[in-house]
Amino acid sequence: MGKGNVLVGQSGGPTAVINSSLAGVFKNAKERGYNKVYGMRYGIQGFMDEQYIDLSDYVKNELDLELLKRTPSAFLGTCRYKLPEIHENQEVYKRIFELLDKLDIEVFIYIGGNDSMDTIRKLYDYSLLTGARQKFVGCPKTIDNDLAITDHTPGFGSAAKYIATSTKEVIRDALGFSYQKKNVIIEEIMGRNAGWLTGAAALSKGEDCEGPDMIYLPETPFDVDKFVSKVKELLAKKDVVVAVVSEGIRTKDGKYICELTAGSETKDAFGHIQLTGTAAYLAQVIYQEIGCKTRAVELSTLQRAAAHLASKIDVDEAFNVGGATVKAADEGSSGVMAVIERISDDPYMSTTGVYDVHRIANGEKVVPREWINKEGNYVTEEFLDYVRPLIQGHYEPMMVEGLPRHLTMNLKNYDWDKK
Repeated sequence: MGKGNVLVGQSGGPTAVINSSLAGVFKNAKERGYNKVYGMRYGIQGFMDEQYIDLSDYVKNELDLELLKRTPSAFLGTCRYKLPEIHENQEVYKRIFELLDKLDIEVFIYIGGNDSMDTIRKLYDYSLLTGARQKFVGCPKTIDNDLAITDHTPGFGSAAKYIATSTKEVIRDALGFSYQKKNVIIEEIMGRNAGWLTGAAALSKGEDCEGPDMIYLPETPFDVDKFVSKVKELLAKKDVVVAVVSEGIRTKDGKYICELTAGSETKDAFGHIQLTGTAAYLAQVIYQEIGCKTRAVELSTLQRAAAHLASKIDVDEAFNVGGATVKAADEGSSGVMAVIERISDDPYMSTTGVYDVHRIANGEKVVPREWINKEGNYVTEEFLDYVRPLIQGHYEPMMVEGLPRHLTMNLKNYDWDKK
């Protein structure tokens, strides 16, 4: 009797390499003899509405597979849907497992971050209660790099590379306007509670760039008055000051800086406040207090979709960890997440493993305090030594008429009755 099918979905915020993990799942599943690889449209939320595709209809050859690896954002579509606790609503789980049986699914793989691993945890726990035959495995993904256990997450390296490059270019741009003018640039980077991405801006420092003057992570309290004083101190010595701040920096009382202005109070299904406006608020404060030219730069979604600057290390690891999820399930594991284990820094080497998803779901890995300087306004060499290997190498886009080509799907041509 042959093997059944694999079902894979993508959840949460996209990255530049999330589809490389999808490609790894697809290729490994086919090589291991699974019949079909179905992709959930818009994660578990879309799947409950019977929205899914056969990936073989879109990945027909090695060229398509390579194109998929180079395509940013979620090819399948994503969602932010929180499954209820099992004791709160078993009907939701009955619906999901009915569909899994209908499609003869043996392996369920979810590519995502903390909240996605919560989904894997709940589905696995329900399978234990009911004796379901499916295996449930999580595949790590998040530019925030805040998943526990794994050394780092696919998506982080490429986002860090983009941030360091963009910071270098922002600094270069500011210096071009520095003649007899005082100029303050405040750059805002994604990161709610973990400052891994923000700290990556320090990689811009080198022989041809002095890097940002200050870097503020959410791991340490932020004092607006001290920030203004530091800017004044620096402006007395130089014409251009560049500060990089995390969108999630907070006062010592725990209030997000963006909440001091017209920051959004909208929350997602997991209760997360949408953070925006931190740099704009601080730029306005500096202008009012000092009166110099200020500019707020918010990289926003650009930092998670810049496949044209993807790290080769990141793309390759994303692909490998996707394959590792299929391998884990094929060898009998369930209720686990595939992880990346660092073997060495020089030369950089890594491998994959698996860990109990209960140890990962709803956890959060933040930057160690000892990797932030005493003043709380920069990262240390230990931080840079950790990040630098992850941005190495370049994955060339497939260029068509001067622009990167991406793999897309045209659902108008898809025969839904074929399901």
